[in-house]
Amino acid sequence: MTRVAGIDCGTNSIRLLVADIHPEGELIELDRRMTIVRLGQGVDKTGRLAPEALERTFAACRAYAEVIKELGAEKLRFVATSASRDAENRADFVNGVVEILGVEPEVITGDQEAAFSFTGATGELHGDDRRLVVDIGGGSTEFVVGNRHVEAARSVDIGCVRLTERHVRHDPPTAEEADAIRADVRAALDLAAETVPIDSAETLVGLAGSVTTVAAIALGLPEYDSEKIHHARISAAQVAEVTDRLLASTHAERAAIPVIHPGRVDVIIAGAIVLREIVERVGAHEVVVSEHDILDGIALSVA
Repeated sequence: MTRVAGIDCGTNSIRLLVADIHPEGELIELDRRMTIVRLGQGVDKTGRLAPEALERTFAACRAYAEVIKELGAEKLRFVATSASRDAENRADFVNGVVEILGVEPEVITGDQEAAFSFTGATGELHGDDRRLVVDIGGGSTEFVVGNRHVEAARSVDIGCVRLTERHVRHDPPTAEEADAIRADVRAALDLAAETVPIDSAETLVGLAGSVTTVAAIALGLPEYDSEKIHHARISAAQVAEVTDRLLASTHAERAAIPVIHPGRVDVIIAGAIVLREIVERVGAHEVVVSEHDILDGIALSVA
């Protein structure tokens, strides 16, 4: 058995998983945590990581370093996704992480990101059904089709932070702003469909904060509860209903919904639109929600 740590640093959040990996591949979670750092703040517009975004990320890294040391993880893998892929000054990010954690962040490709997401999300699912795994992030969304193995994968540059920064200027968004988000998502779905048969799967599996938050709202939870959300099945009608509710809400009204993390209040509308457009495009009757995702895939890859 090997004790490992995996860190997933995305556009909106940075997450840590410390786990014991058994020789047969079973993952026993010891600590899982998430911090909203908004590393991708302004990247779509400026092409650079903002100094304040880097400092928020480094502060989270320092806290995670303490957890990793305390739990005695033998191996660490740090994976960085969309925001740091796009930034001109990503060397500043890499150097800061090396100084704090002693490992160099791997700025992985979208296809690698998709494969990790698929592995993490489907490890506990049984059956021979073909699955479309969708990981809606802050800067990009990954589409992966397969069963036990990845058959096809594609990453496209639509995410809740990127789309919010690109199009939203009002609270709540205007009809024109919502339409602009939808147009971007539909164009990205066309792009993904060039290499991934997104309408060929029998089961749609949704990952990451936008999906789990929509699920938590649909379930009417009084507080965020990972155990109730993990493997919940949310109907297409529920996805549409929650999206409409969010589209009509103000920042204050969204902030008052207890299951929405404060760091997602301003971007959850775009995330919900992405999910709804995917559900409608692929003709899915429901979404199977997974709390296990790229982070679990990263941890499993370390052992």
